[in-house]
Amino acid sequence: MYAPERQEEILRLARQEGRVEVAVLAETFGITPETVRRDLTRLERRGVLRRTHGGALPIERLGFEPAVDERAEVHRAEKQRIGLAATAHLPAEGTILIDAGTTTARLADALPAHAALTVVTNSLPIALQLTSRPRCTVLTLGGRVRGRTLAQVEGWALRALADIHVDVAFIGTNGVAVDHGLTTPDLAEAEVKSTMMASAAKVVLLADSSKVGQRHFARFGEVEQVDVFVTDDGLDDRTTEELAAEGTEISRV
Repeated sequence: MYAPERQEEILRLARQEGRVEVAVLAETFGITPETVRRDLTRLERRGVLRRTHGGALPIERLGFEPAVDERAEVHRAEKQRIGLAATAHLPAEGTILIDAGTTTARLADALPAHAALTVVTNSLPIALQLTSRPRCTVLTLGGRVRGRTLAQVEGWALRALADIHVDVAFIGTNGVAVDHGLTTPDLAEAEVKSTMMASAAKVVLLADSSKVGQRHFARFGEVEQVDVFVTDDGLDDRTTEELAAEGTEISRV
C-alpha cells in the first residue's frame, strides 16, 4: 500500500471509529509508529484530522468550529459534487439566498455563467466571488462579521431578511439528525439560518454525509422544513429513508 492510500484508509478508520491510535495503526498496517505519526501529521496539515496524545481525531468530532480555510479542505470532492448538483434547483430567473459555508460556496462556483439572478448572501467570500458574474446582482445582508466563518450575523442581517422573500434558499449546516434537526455551533448564525429558511419559498440544504447524525449547540430548524437535501453518496440507505420519511427529497450525488 502506497503512503497516500494508507493515509486515506487511516482517515476512513478515524471517521468510522471516532478516533485512531498510533500503536493500533502501526500493528494494523505493519509499519513503525514513526511512520504512523508522519501520516497523521500529513492528514492534520490537510485539515482533516487533529493530532492528540497517542493518536488523532477526525475534524468532524472536535468540539470547536474549524476556520473556513480548514473546512474547505475537508470532503472537497464531495462538496464540489454537491454544489454542482444544487444548480438543478436554481430558478430560471429570480432571487436566491446563499448561506455562508464551504459547501454553499461550491454552489457559487458552479453557478452558470448565463444565470441572471439576484443573489442575497451573508457570506463575504461568496459575495466577492460572485461580483465577477456580470448577470448576477449581488446583495449582502450586513451585520457583524464572524471571524471564524466570515458570515454576517445579528441585528442588521436579521432586519434585512425580515424585508425580503426569495425563490430558493440554499442553506448549510454543521449537523443534521432526524431527532435533533439542523444544528450549528453558534447561536447568532443559527438565528440567521432560521430566518433565511423562513424567508424562502423553497429550502435546499447542502451538506456532505459526514454532517448527518451530528448534533451541535444551536438548533435552527427541523428536517421537515427542508424541501431538498443535496448530499453525497456516502449517506447510507437506512438514514436516507429516515430523512425522506420527514417529507424531504434526498439527492445523493
